[in-house]
Amino acid sequence: MTHDPQRRRVQIRPLGGAPGCLAMILISIVLSVVLTVVLNLLVR
Repeated sequence: MTHDPQRRRVQIRPLGGAPGCLAMILISIVLSVVLTVVLNLLVR
């Protein structure tokens, strides 16, 4: 198994079309929620 940067870049590349858009929106929402929870725990 070779660690080829180009191959990895293709795997991480966001999907095109509606599924890709929905996936990016869901990921951003989940990240924002996680960051909010972490900040609340730190502030406490």
